[in-house]
Amino acid sequence: MIGIIGIITIFVMVFGGYLAAGGKMGIILKSLPFEMTMIGGAAVGAFLISNSGAEVKHTLKDLGKVFKGPKWKHEDYRDLLCLLFELIRLARQNPVAIEEHIEAPSESSIFSKYPKIISDTEATALICDTMRSASMNYDDPHQVEEVLEKRMDANMHHALHSSHALQTIADGLPALGIVAAVLGVIKTMASIDQPPEVLGKLIGGALVGTFLGVFLAYGLVGPFAEKVKAVTEEDSHFYQLIREVLVANLHNHATNICIEVGRQNTPSHCRPSYADLEEALKTVKQSAA
Repeated sequence: MIGIIGIITIFVMVFGGYLAAGGKMGIILKSLPFEMTMIGGAAVGAFLISNSGAEVKHTLKDLGKVFKGPKWKHEDYRDLLCLLFELIRLARQNPVAIEEHIEAPSESSIFSKYPKIISDTEATALICDTMRSASMNYDDPHQVEEVLEKRMDANMHHALHSSHALQTIADGLPALGIVAAVLGVIKTMASIDQPPEVLGKLIGGALVGTFLGVFLAYGLVGPFAEKVKAVTEEDSHFYQLIREVLVANLHNHATNICIEVGRQNTPSHCRPSYADLEEALKTVKQSAA
């Protein structure tokens, strides 16, 4: 919602200010289709040249983050801590029983309580892979933490590609606007024998290209790139919480301490209160009894 409000604000302030100053929209509207074809078409072509098919799909999908915001909300962090509590407690009570849950999470009675988490392939794989490795005696907390850190860095690098691709387009749009403007000037020079009122409209149309390139770069595409980056980085805290809790588990801290470590490493605006989490864990214990 806030993304839509931002876009509306940009258009109202820019064009409202232009009209309030006595500007006429006629010349802009007349030139806009042709300038947008040149600038927008060149930007799309450059985007396709510099990205693979999978990267193009990934970027288009990530544009939704501008309007949807972060995937993981307050209740999702609480649910994650409850899920990890159940898994860690079971692994300590019955190491054999945990295998059916981490080998087939889609059929697990524990994972099935948290459909949003299990629908995320990376979150589920991160939990299951780490707990499976621990059951195979790969349980040195420092080594596991290093492996998880490298894995998440690689995932983050891939996830941020959309932001980098959009920022690259934003960086190129002003130059593409100049290209369109130069073509407009060439067209104007071919009509140099026309009266001043005609030349004025032709020059104004050419300058629309410069305006459009800069406007799209700094008013839309650039902010889109920054928003995608911010949302991606915020969502990464969800996976970092998994790492913190599972590494704490490998340090053989008490189960409640492991969960508290995770709670305190949750971003403040998504962090469940101690009482709220205790109430949720009490419900988990009662359902497991």
